Amino acid sequence: MASLSFAPCGLTSLSLSSNANRYFSFASSSCRTRSLSASLFSLQTGAGAFSSTLRLSNKSYQRRGALVVCEAGTGTVKKPDQAAKRMRQNAKKRLRNKSRKSEIRTRTRKVVWELGALRKKKDATPDDVLPIEKMISVIYSKIDKAVRKGVLHKNTASHRKSRLARRKRALLIYRGWYNPAAAAENPTPTSVSA
Repeated sequence: MASLSFAPCGLTSLSLSSNANRYFSFASSSCRTRSLSASLFSLQTGAGAFSSTLRLSNKSYQRRGALVVCEAGTGTVKKPDQAAKRMRQNAKKRLRNKSRKSEIRTRTRKVVWELGALRKKKDATPDDVLPIEKMISVIYSKIDKAVRKGVLHKNTASHRKSRLARRKRALLIYRGWYNPAAAAENPTPTSVSA
């Protein structure tokens, strides 16, 4: 019967070989000869079940009747500094959020410019509003996505969408394509489901 006890020296795995000369194999990246002193490592075997050589790295040592192989790796992998990692992540998110907000502002500016141009146009028709409505719907989706991602507050998003809708409505009223009083008297019928 064999019992194994050791103090922390970076030993990560233990395997028992099935060769005629049975031995323990430790795979580690931070195991050193000094850390396996008698006070830290003891291996007790019964009835001579194992050979009597202790081998660390490329050297073999006698150690209480067992062959112990300690394989040295490339060294311990240091955990990444979480503060530095968080700073890198925040820098990436800041750039991404800045580009989202910039895109919303740019698209809003284009819509406002198009509404102003349509207001000044002499021979404008109601069909000229359709491309602007498509641009507004794209802006609405970008604003909603920015809210979902936490870039904009929901109240700020509502304010920006409302501002675009008010400008479009003002143009429609100015051109005579929309009459709020007539729309209030004749609401569109809604379907009622049973």
